[in-house]
Amino acid sequence: MSGLRERKKERTRQALSDAAVALFLARGFDAVSVAEIAEAADVSKPTLFRYFPAKEDLALHRFADHEDEAARVVAGRPAGDSPLDALRAHVLDGLARRDPVTGLCDHPAVLAYQRLLYGTPALVARMYAYQGRSEAALAKALGGDAVDARVAAGQIVAVLRILAEENVRRIGAGESADGLYEEAVAAVERAFAGLRRGLPYA
Repeated sequence: MSGLRERKKERTRQALSDAAVALFLARGFDAVSVAEIAEAADVSKPTLFRYFPAKEDLALHRFADHEDEAARVVAGRPAGDSPLDALRAHVLDGLARRDPVTGLCDHPAVLAYQRLLYGTPALVARMYAYQGRSEAALAKALGGDAVDARVAAGQIVAVLRILAEENVRRIGAGESADGLYEEAVAAVERAFAGLRRGLPYA
């Protein structure tokens, strides 16, 4: 029963986020009120806030599943693979699939969402909070709260963010995902080679 309840909650959460993002894309993040989102989704404001404590979270819901992604990749890596080996393979797979999280995706709906995200200071600031939690989860997967694990996690998450942002920037400037793919792969290889030289996880 609890599984069914959780699935129902997630469907509601997704519907609320979808309604909000549609309004944000049409009119801009700052021009849309929480009351308007609640009305569009046919729920009360208190109900909306039970699912999303802040307006920014409505826009960033699609990032929620990715918040601990790097940690899950490290924790579930095959025997014999180092954390960096597993993360490198995961990123390369994402590029090949044109996963929007890698930034290497030129689907019009994804591009519109990315323009909203990177063009709204409040959402950029909120995204950094998500990345902070991603660092904490990855540090735990790497070895707990030790300073070395936290430093390593910070470097890895920063590298992943910069790689994705560069892909977003170039596709936003008019390049295609297919045309950029080989350069994006090469950038991943250089970045992970640098991490291996600087981190004890090769």
